[in-house]
Amino acid sequence: MGPQARLVVRIAGRITDEQLAAPTPCPDYAVRHLLGHLLGLAGAFEEAARKEFGPALDRNPGSVLPDVGPTWREELPKALDGMAGAWRDPAAWQGMTRAGGIDLPGEVAGLVALDELVVHGWDLARATGQEYAPDAASLEGARALLSPAAQAEPAGDTPDGAGLFGTPVPVPDGAPLLDRVIGLSGRDPGWRPRV
Repeated sequence: MGPQARLVVRIAGRITDEQLAAPTPCPDYAVRHLLGHLLGLAGAFEEAARKEFGPALDRNPGSVLPDVGPTWREELPKALDGMAGAWRDPAAWQGMTRAGGIDLPGEVAGLVALDELVVHGWDLARATGQEYAPDAASLEGARALLSPAAQAEPAGDTPDGAGLFGTPVPVPDGAPLLDRVIGLSGRDPGWRPRV
């Protein structure tokens, strides 16, 4: 998780104040909201890794529109580093934990956290016109989580049964792994901000 967390920090570090209001592939989120979401999930998944069952682990991430304050540029690198550090402990991947109000095995929670970084890293990079090249291990982890979810019958966890992010977007089998992961997440790999 460390390499992916550092990649997201580098992308966030290049975001200008003018880009904070820019649209992202997440229809309801501008860049600032996506950064706020990353701040919140970093803290929650650090607690999930440490099995510190506080109120942050019971909160539905979609219940409020996240945002950032004036010190987000200092807060986000620390939060993502803390999350990645917590998941370096093998105990984080064992037993049960909780995230977003759902009890789940530690190994699944770790993959969800990694997938959030992969997909939202792409969201930020695409929204702000940056190159994005996650490491192969992070992409494989995200694919491992998203592939079974895309093939499963609609579940009751989301109103439309669309899964973690949305209904998968078909992507050719020969497409790059990043495009296939993004498609599995319910995003169009060809998304670009309107000019």
